[in-house]
Amino acid sequence: MATRTQTRATPKVVRPDNKHRIALGHLADGVSSYRLEQKDDGVLILSPLVEIPAGEAWLWKNKAALASVQRGLAQAAKGPGKYLGSFAKHATDEE
Repeated sequence: MATRTQTRATPKVVRPDNKHRIALGHLADGVSSYRLEQKDDGVLILSPLVEIPAGEAWLWKNKAALASVQRGLAQAAKGPGKYLGSFAKHATDEE
């Protein structure tokens, strides 16, 4: 679940280059794109977005599957699991 964070630094003045671009530098680490909103008073708001590959989007749409994955991650974080023996007899070379 996304949450809003407090401002981490004092606002600073930036100037666009001759092509009207503003460099975000390390502030854009981990962000694949931004949603840009312009308010009536001219204020621009950039909201960072992280894109999800289409092949993984199903997980975020399937609440039961997502909850199962989250439970598994929480269990894995608690420590090593229980050894259930070899599953080699169930393996096949077919795909």
